[in-house]
Amino acid sequence: MRSIAFADFLIGLGILFVLEGLLFAASPAWMRRAMQSAMATPDNILRIVGIGSAVVGLVLIWFVRR
Repeated sequence: MRSIAFADFLIGLGILFVLEGLLFAASPAWMRRAMQSAMATPDNILRIVGIGSAVVGLVLIWFVRR
């Protein structure tokens, strides 16, 4: 039997794929430029943005679940 947390994880992953797919379908040229920009960005900046995004996501989940 799957836990509720695992089901929520799969729902979140599904939403991520839907949003990413919509962005690529709506504007592939913009997504290509965004990826090129990410390739040119230093690792430390990408790391800081990634950690910040993860923290914001966890806080959002905490507020929704509270």
